This record gives sequence, structure tokens and C-alpha cells, in this order.
Amino acid sequence: MTDHHNESIPVVESPYAGQRLTFWQQIAISAFWFGSNAMWGALLLVVNAKELESISPTAKAQAVGILGAVALIALFVPLLFGALSDRCAHRWGRRRPYMVYGGVLNLIGLGMMWFAGDLKSYGLFLLAYVAVQFGNNIATAPYNGLIPDLVPEDQRGKASGYMGVMSQAGTLLGAAVSGPLMDAGMKWQTYVFLGGVLSVFMLGTVLGIRETPLPAKPPPLHWGNYLRSLWISPREYPDFAWVWLTRFLVMMGFYSIQPFAQYYLEDVIGVKNPATTAAMFFGIVLFAAMLSGYFGGAISDKVGRKKVVYVANSVIAVMAVALIFCHTMTQVLIVGVIFGLGYGAYISVDWALGTDVLPSKTSAAKDMAVWHISMVLPQSLTQPIAGFLLSNFEKARVPDPKTGEVVVHYATSGYGLLFGLSAVYFALGAYLLRNVKKAR
Repeated sequence: MTDHHNESIPVVESPYAGQRLTFWQQIAISAFWFGSNAMWGALLLVVNAKELESISPTAKAQAVGILGAVALIALFVPLLFGALSDRCAHRWGRRRPYMVYGGVLNLIGLGMMWFAGDLKSYGLFLLAYVAVQFGNNIATAPYNGLIPDLVPEDQRGKASGYMGVMSQAGTLLGAAVSGPLMDAGMKWQTYVFLGGVLSVFMLGTVLGIRETPLPAKPPPLHWGNYLRSLWISPREYPDFAWVWLTRFLVMMGFYSIQPFAQYYLEDVIGVKNPATTAAMFFGIVLFAAMLSGYFGGAISDKVGRKKVVYVANSVIAVMAVALIFCHTMTQVLIVGVIFGLGYGAYISVDWALGTDVLPSKTSAAKDMAVWHISMVLPQSLTQPIAGFLLSNFEKARVPDPKTGEVVVHYATSGYGLLFGLSAVYFALGAYLLRNVKKAR
């Protein structure tokens, strides 16, 4: 059996076909999400902001924004390595060899980031971050194909729920551990911890699952045809296009808030240990997201994905606006819990909805890489824009009590603009999903 996207690649049966996946099989499939998200949770929520405040104290918002543009790498690498893994005839299967290769490069990049932070070299830090992005995307692009490869269709909502829980739990661990470590000046310990978690949980997936290898190596990829196949026509596949767009909007909203939350807590709420407090805040958000994520995927198998997204996105849009009016950490935490419940429900359904509308069955990793752009491109676009906007609302320049270096603080009105924009993105992400016709 073949399809028109990749006639030369046979459809191979999942080794789990006709089975009910066990708890441990579900955990093994999602394990790498835990390790990868632990790393990204630490980097995006705590480490990058803390490192760049040290490296570039008078232009920290712009520095964080430029770092977000590095995520453009994640637009192109998955498209290449997703397609290569679709054609991989390795005896381990199509996906796992690339997970190992990419994971090793990812670990090298983490070591370089630590070295660059010690040297206070922004150029080297950017280069190291490129290596992390490149390696992680070599691993995750093929990994994206595992749920459609392995999980029977009637269990994908549940598998997506496990993926959501493991993703949020990993992010929670990464933020919760890295915040206190970075505030205590224990930087090398932070990077060692992240590398260890990434390695252990990558191996959990690589060694804990089975793949059905391709029976023979397909002919070499015809790059001209492949590049043309990356255009998934909205006319031919309108549901895929609308799901792509709505996810794009939700991620635009998320990346208008997340990279600058540590600075918001310091500048607006007035916390004394911003990295530790940001870790606590995101920990509470993610714990709430884990709870709703576990139930959201399974519920969506019964009531439909769209209904869950409508409710979830409405909640996170309202909570984004509510952050503008918070004056105490207690208020921030209450808003964070409710935001987390909505965001977790969205994430749990998001993956299942994406797999429901995939155009192709034989090139799942390539098509999921196209879909993955809807998560990565917003980071590359909105993070530099948000950093630029926030830098125009400078409130004060004061010496850091620990280092004596002058540090910029930003005004409440700047954060209000970012949070208001994010609420609009979230709301549009819910409203436009109504155009998806063939998914419930």
C-alpha cells in the first residue's frame, strides 16, 4: 500500500497493531518528550533569561528576542530529517537512529552554552544555542512520526494525553530544578543535570519501543519532488491548513508571554529571586497542565477535539488578560493555575488533532515536520517582536545588588501590551478551529 505523497515508501504495519497499549508502552513512547521538554523548560523559562541578563544586562529583552530567532533552524532541520527518517531502512527502525545522532549533538551544544555563559560571550552563546537547536531537531523531527507510526488510531487521543503529561512534567522538572540552581550560581550543575535527564529519557524511548523496519531501502529521495511535496495545498487539505493556522496562533500567544515571564515577575511583581520564583510559577502552571492534559486527551476521544480546544483557548485568553491586572504573587499564582488547566487541555488535544488531519500515511514524519512549523515559526517571529516592543517601555536602569552591573527594568504598560496581544492570538486560535470540518 502506498500513497501519492511518497509512492516509493511502503506502509509497514505497527508492531502494536491490534493491541491495547499498556501503561509502560505509552510511557516509553512519550519518554523522550519528558527529557527534551525538561531541557527546553529550563532553557526557555529560566536559563536563557538568567544567562542573558548576565551577558547583556542593559539589553536583555533584545538579547532574548534575537535568541528566539535562532529557532528558525527548527523550521528547516525537521523538514530534511523527517523526510530522511521516512526512508530510513535501519534495523532499529526509521526513527530511533536519528534520535541518537541528534541527541549527541544536542548534548555538545549544552556544554558549549555553559562555556559561553562563563566567558560572557553573546556570540558564542548564540552559536552554542544553534548547536542545541540543530541537534534537538534532528532527534525530534523523526520522533514526531512515532505516534502515527505506532499507535492504533482509536488510541491516539490517549497517547496524545500521555505525551501532554510527559511534556508538561518534563518542563516542570527542568524549570523547578534549574531556577534555584541558577539563582545560587550553580551553572555547571544546571547543565549537567539537563544533559543527564535528556540522555536517560532519550534512551528510555530508544530502548523501550519497537519499530517495524522497512523491508528494503527505498530509492534515493528526489529532492525536487520532495520540495514540491512540502506544499500541502489548503484547497486539497483544508482541515490540515486550519489546524496548522490555529496552532500557529496559539503558539504566537504563548511565546509573547513565556520568554519574558522572569522579567515580568521582577519588574512588575517585585520578586527578589526571579529565577527561583519563575520556576515556582511555571511549576504550578505545569502541574495544573498535567492534570488537565491527562484527562483532556481521553475526553477528546469521546466528545471530539474541537470542543476541548474551544473551552481551553477561551480560558487561556482570559487568563492572559488577567495577568495585566495582577499586583501580588498570590494573584499571579491563581491566574497561573487556571491558565495551566486550559493550556494542558489544549496541548493534550493538539497532537491528536494534528495526527487526525495528516495528509499522508507513509510520510508521517515529513508531514508532521510541516505541521511542527506551526509551533516553531511563532517563536522565531513573535519573540524578537516582543523583545523589541518591551524594550521601548524602559522604566529604570539600576545596579544589580549582587553584581553591581546596571540592569534594565521595563514598565507595566509594556507587559500589558504583550499580554493583550497574546490574548488576541489565543482567542483567534479557538475561533478559527470552527473551519475544520472532518475532525470532531
